[in-house]
Amino acid sequence: MYFSLVAGFSLHKVSLCCCDSVVSAVLCVTVVQGQDGWGVTYTSTKICAFKGSTVDIHCTYTYPPRIKGHNTTVERTFWFTKVQNKEPVDLRTDSDYTGRVQYHCAENSCTLIITDLRESDSAVYKFRFITNQDGGCFIGSPGVTVSVSDLQVQVRRSSEQVELRCHSSCNVADHPSYVWYLNGQKMEEERFSLRVSVNDHNRYSCAVKGHEDHCSPPVYPPVLPSVSVSPSGQIVEGSSVTLTCSSDANPAAKYTWYKENGHQQSQLFIRKSQLVFRSIQPSDSGEYFCVVENNLGMRTSRYIFIDVTYPPKLPSVSVSPSGQIVEGSSVTLTCSTDANPAAKYTWYKENDHKYHSQGPQLVFSSIQSSDSGQYYCAAENNLGMRTSQYIFIGVKCECSSFKK
Repeated sequence: MYFSLVAGFSLHKVSLCCCDSVVSAVLCVTVVQGQDGWGVTYTSTKICAFKGSTVDIHCTYTYPPRIKGHNTTVERTFWFTKVQNKEPVDLRTDSDYTGRVQYHCAENSCTLIITDLRESDSAVYKFRFITNQDGGCFIGSPGVTVSVSDLQVQVRRSSEQVELRCHSSCNVADHPSYVWYLNGQKMEEERFSLRVSVNDHNRYSCAVKGHEDHCSPPVYPPVLPSVSVSPSGQIVEGSSVTLTCSSDANPAAKYTWYKENGHQQSQLFIRKSQLVFRSIQPSDSGEYFCVVENNLGMRTSRYIFIDVTYPPKLPSVSVSPSGQIVEGSSVTLTCSTDANPAAKYTWYKENDHKYHSQGPQLVFSSIQSSDSGQYYCAAENNLGMRTSQYIFIGVKCECSSFKK
């Protein structure tokens, strides 16, 4: 299907190029259109076409039938946009146009056809023809300016309503009708704009009526975002951790990360797709989620729980009951620390390499004077071990008194 929006008409000058088969240099001289019978006329000097469509660029050319008693014949014709080593590059040999260029040339006319237009095809296209006469190669200037535009849906939001407008940088003439598509299915509306509700989770695209093969990219609200943690596995205090939120949306979505603080309250962390902890701390543990939003709607991710692990902190020890310890009484030593995962405890007595108890408490149900001494505990998990300070236990002996 051919689709181009054209503006401008005719051409007033051509370039006269003196060609020599031996000398590689080319001397070009600008001459007035029609001078001595030489000329190139373009049907249009400006063309705007949609990305993915096909455009045709047409010209006619003239030359004197005889020069100095010699008949003039055209030996070669081609179109170009680039010049290398002072020589125009035939579009048929230009790698940027491989498989997308055709010439339809007849007597004194030539049409360039470019299919599957790309935005990079925007350029000035010129026609050149070469004759058998001395100095008989000619370039039509200034050429045809082609602008390739991508049809787009513009999104404008107001409150809970969204206005969609079919837009192109091409100046579309005669107020054409537009065709709208809902999830790929043609709608009845044939208007320039369309009003939809926020968060309806549908996809909308548009095309110019009569050129439905060249639709705009669809616009749609964000899909349900996915969240990931890197690196995966155990998260250790002090390491670098990155939370990534990703979603598909058009227009592109904005991202915001939150941390759940309980009581239905959330703390805003950062307005980016990634939340990065350069040196994560235990206080960073908790539930996180991200929100993605564009003018068509908003979606919230699932919660992701961050559990920061760390080795035991310095353990503290205590004695119960406090005060003087009397032989035969019940005494409990307690060891406590902060660790994730939870620590395992072992109690030791100074100068005694055997452990006395495993667990946070060392209990003497009937303490004896032989239990006097220095005690300490060790707290350990898979990330490390810490030992407490020594605590001295002094047991007072209860001796019997005899009367004479």
